[in-house]
Amino acid sequence: MRFLCGGGAPCRGASGKGRLRMIAGSCYVPKKRALFPRGDDAHFICSEKSTIGVSDGVGSWIGLGVDPGEYARGLMTSCADEVGRQEAGRVDLNAVLGAAFDRISVRGSATACLLTLADNGRLRVVNVGDSGFVRIRKGEGVYRSPTQEYGFNCPYQLGRWTGMDRYSTPSSAQSYEVEVREGDIIVAGTDGLFDNLFVEQIKEAAEAGIRGGKGLKVVASLIAARAHANSLDRTTRTPFSEASAAHGEEWRHHGGKPDDITVVVARIVKN
Repeated sequence: MRFLCGGGAPCRGASGKGRLRMIAGSCYVPKKRALFPRGDDAHFICSEKSTIGVSDGVGSWIGLGVDPGEYARGLMTSCADEVGRQEAGRVDLNAVLGAAFDRISVRGSATACLLTLADNGRLRVVNVGDSGFVRIRKGEGVYRSPTQEYGFNCPYQLGRWTGMDRYSTPSSAQSYEVEVREGDIIVAGTDGLFDNLFVEQIKEAAEAGIRGGKGLKVVASLIAARAHANSLDRTTRTPFSEASAAHGEEWRHHGGKPDDITVVVARIVKN
């Protein structure tokens, strides 16, 4: 299994001085698959603009001969390009996602979650679907972002093409702000992370890595490795197995959920 750790798609520009900023590292574990081996997920990190994004291409497109990851990769690359054109601290995520969506011409659909640290010291979020993030603060509970789903395992998804049952436009996105402070840890990811690790497990792994002096890429890889191990375990208790049972489908889903796993770990620091 390939663990691809780094900074995601780059963007350009420089951040201002004397304010909080967000730095990040990432790890991506594509699901083992002979067809379309790059997987379905994509992400970007723009530390210069304190902005990150994750996306999960909808795997059902494989049945139509379409690479699900192509749409997600194009969306995140375009988002990174748009972020690079904006001013640090004033990144308009709705405009970023709208412009990227308009630019995509390939078949497919995907979830998307974008986060940026604004001048007002708050984390701005735009989300479509079941990718998301947690905010971890020392000595306090964990904030978990809400998701958008039509039903169990059926997330909202950006797309323009027929051939799928449902698709959305950026106008359907959740848009909100979350308070953050210096030292907060943000862990963003696709459903491959959140279906296989409970929030407290993510918190435990992230805090242990940071406490041990690990770099953000390494912390992301540690979390991704734990989620990947759970995804292949047919007996372990996971958020996906619990949700399956709650929807009367425990006979179909046991243990973890094999999936592409993207983890982006960010910290709020002083510039």
